Formats: sequence, structure tokens, C-alpha cells
Amino acid sequence: MKTTLTDERCTACRKDAPRLTDAEIETMRHEVPEWRIEQRDGIPILERAFLFPDFAEAMRFARRVGELAEQEGHHPALLVEWGKVTVSWWTHKIRGLHRNDFIMAAKTDRLYEAEAGGRAPTE
Repeated sequence: MKTTLTDERCTACRKDAPRLTDAEIETMRHEVPEWRIEQRDGIPILERAFLFPDFAEAMRFARRVGELAEQEGHHPALLVEWGKVTVSWWTHKIRGLHRNDFIMAAKTDRLYEAEAGGRAPTE
């Protein structure tokens, strides 16, 4: 899926930065349709699970997501399981969602597409 979000860079976020509005979130969700919004402790979180054929490939993907996060200065929660990596993006400083979270979700999708190479994931 083509998205303009992958061309953007994360911006430094301050504690007083505005959270995305519901309307902004709905607009941006169209660029990352496989991600869902979860609520944890009243905080909206952008989350997606990625499937792999084994633990080793899941770990490789998690490491690549971590490298991407370091490059952008924006860090997710990663849960690595056998054949599965769950990635959760939100902006800790504002306790909610920021454009950065959607940028990183789009970049994570692009990374997965490159890693998966078109093969069908297994569970």
C-alpha cells in the first residue's frame, strides 16, 4: 500500500503538543488500515500484530523495528512471541496519539512488506 506517511520524519514531541483529534485519527487510519486503536489505561494506542513462520524471524523483525525507532527517535512497545510480533505506538509525553505514531506505523508496515517478501505468514 502506498502512503505519504512513509516519506515523513518524526518530529520532536513536547509535553504540551496536541493529541490528534478523533477526526484526524480517522483520516490517518486510512493510510494504515491494518492497525487498530486499543485503549489502555485511558490512553489510545495504535497496535498491530505481524505474523512470521518462526521465532527467529519474529526476533529479526523486532530488531529491525527497534533500529527504525532509534533512527526516528520514537519508540514502540514490542511483544515478541513464537511467530508473532505485536507493535504498539503511542506518544508517551502526551498520553495519546500524535502524527508520529501514524508515521511509524506506516514505516513499520513498509518494513514488514520488505521482510515478508510476499510470502504468506503462518500462525
